[in-house]
Amino acid sequence: MPRRLRGWLALSGRERAQFLGLAAALAVVHASLALVGYVRTRRWVERISDRGTRRAASAEDLDAARRLAQLAEIAGRRGAVRATCLRQALVLHGWLRRRGLDPEIVIGVRSDGGATLDAHAWVELDGVSLDGGTVGADTVGSAARPRHVPLRRAGARTSGNV
Repeated sequence: MPRRLRGWLALSGRERAQFLGLAAALAVVHASLALVGYVRTRRWVERISDRGTRRAASAEDLDAARRLAQLAEIAGRRGAVRATCLRQALVLHGWLRRRGLDPEIVIGVRSDGGATLDAHAWVELDGVSLDGGTVGADTVGSAARPRHVPLRRAGARTSGNV
């Protein structure tokens, strides 16, 4: 049996539905970013996902959010569009807000010490990264690469351009 089919069959019915919903949402966010840009897309996601009051995440909420982030990452690789971390973060942010939680999109960068600059977007819930560990220090061979340093948290106002 092909690996992808085994992976699909290993998902619960709820996870399959979430995966399909995430894949569809990633395609919509992809199109929105292309048409109207990040700021308008983020505002739109926040507007349609607003459920009024926000609550702190329980341990069960954090576990469910981590699993949802994993499914978003898989949908980003295997869905109709190849979704970058920013697209995945926007979708996950909206999904968690619809559950009454208070997630935060973080955009960060890291440098290899030379001319290369690597940017990454991820979602934090109550200060916990849902990124599956890719925000932390990586090891390549014996050299550790520094973690992404947050430049901006979504929705934060700055006086300059970021």
